[in-house]
Formats: sequence, structure tokens, C-alpha cells
Amino acid sequence: MSRADKHGRHHVHIELTSAQYQRLVAQAKECGLSRRAYLVRLIDGTPVRSRPSQEIKELRTEIHHIGNNINQIARSVNAGIARAEDAKRGLFLLDQVYELMYQIAKK
Repeated sequence: MSRADKHGRHHVHIELTSAQYQRLVAQAKECGLSRRAYLVRLIDGTPVRSRPSQEIKELRTEIHHIGNNINQIARSVNAGIARAEDAKRGLFLLDQVYELMYQIAKK
């Protein structure tokens, strides 16, 4: 039985094949974690998720910008200063959001 250090931590040494080590490094990097943090999360049963790809980040940013435009249109409608083309533009933008969300869901 191993003894804990003065901080109550146990140190573990494991041996991995080259292939196993490369998978560990790649999976940890994909999640944006150190190897140690990745292994601890696996042991603790904490969900380990990959970082979103750059494409997904860009789609989320685009959806955010479209959402801001929709909110501006909604404010003008609520203030009573909106025109018919504003409502059409809002519906068009909402359509774009749905399309982008569909693209994200397919990935």
C-alpha cells in the first residue's frame, strides 16, 4: 500500500506502449487538458469533451452576431418604430440561425 505525501496525494507510475502514450497525448490535447488532468477526469468519471473546432467556433460567433441583429429588430418593433422590411429582415436572420444550427448539429 502506498503512502500519501504531506499533501495527501499518492503518486502513480504507469507504463504505456508508444501507441498508448501517443493516444493519451493526442486525446488530452484535443480536450485542451494536460495528460494528468485528462487522466484524473477519466478516473473521477467527469465528462471529457473535445474542444470545439475552429469552424464550430466561427459558426457560434456568426450565430451570436445574427442574434444581436434580431434583438435590435425586436427592440424597434417593441418601440413601435419598426417597418415591414424590418420584420422581413428579422425572419430572414432567424432563418440563417436555424441553418447554422443545423450545420453545427450535423458535425
